[in-house]
Amino acid sequence: MGVWQSYRMRLRRKRAKARAYRKHFSLTPVANRTEKIRPGDILLFSTLRDEHIRLPYFLKYYRDMGVSHFLIVDNDSTDGGAEYLAQQDDVSLWSTKSSYKRSRFGVDWLNWLQQKYGHGHWTLVVDADEFFVYPFCDTRPIRALTDWLDTSQVKSFGAMLLDMYPKGRIDAVPYQAGQNPLEIAAWFDPGNYVIAKNKFYGNVWIQGGPRARVFFPDAPKKAPALNKTPLVKWDRRYAYESSTHMLLPRGLNLTYDEWGGEKASGILLHAKFLDTFTAKAAEELTRRQHYSASVEYKAYARTVQENPELWCKWSEKYINWRQLEILGLMSKGNWA
Repeated sequence: MGVWQSYRMRLRRKRAKARAYRKHFSLTPVANRTEKIRPGDILLFSTLRDEHIRLPYFLKYYRDMGVSHFLIVDNDSTDGGAEYLAQQDDVSLWSTKSSYKRSRFGVDWLNWLQQKYGHGHWTLVVDADEFFVYPFCDTRPIRALTDWLDTSQVKSFGAMLLDMYPKGRIDAVPYQAGQNPLEIAAWFDPGNYVIAKNKFYGNVWIQGGPRARVFFPDAPKKAPALNKTPLVKWDRRYAYESSTHMLLPRGLNLTYDEWGGEKASGILLHAKFLDTFTAKAAEELTRRQHYSASVEYKAYARTVQENPELWCKWSEKYINWRQLEILGLMSKGNWA
């Protein structure tokens, strides 16, 4: 990296941290239990809005994995989700009515909380519809992964977002609170992914899957990015730049070998496409709080009215992480 590029990176990181500091004034503590956090605890950070129906299973999934404490920003929910979270002993909750878009889609809020509470901890940043899968997750807690990463002197761990969907109409089976969403959205695209390299940030850029195939068939480059770095041994000098797609310093983005090689990596099972999705997409057309003037949600709303089905003859039913490794979507690397 040249001197000028290094300077630009440092400047972007300073700006990201300055934005996070300014935006934290919009956060109101609802239930701050961070005094319970102990050295070595694995922490989960998330921003959400009107996800009450998803929260019971979401919390259970990550508790069972070994997450010790949840630090969550509720962005003006009206469905009772904030009240539910405030009652959970392992959750610290902040609320805000401020613009999700003007906080860079929640990045500024979480950057601040990670800077304040995440320093020295392994931190996992996920949405309420994302379920982290890593090698040996069926037999080993997440601490086994972070201990191995510590021993290997690795500070960040990449995961591809894998869109899950039902067989049939996405609104055919009602989702129930506490239910594993993968009981309904059990299918995924085993191929149909394109990988490029972001030369400025150093990360791979992955697109494809059902969102490119169904919602952006004529403009696949407009499809959402699927590359993420959700698990990081946090340092207060760090900052997410764009969701969990890109981190600063840029070295934290180098979670894959060139073109996705043999470094250990994971998957985020993305259970967005349930019967609740249609209402969410319609609401966003009014709110316009998502990236690029909500072009993604405009495509969602338009398409689901015509044919609310993502399954196709190439779809594969999810079994476990080993299946995903065989398909080349994740890797255990040299972790044995």
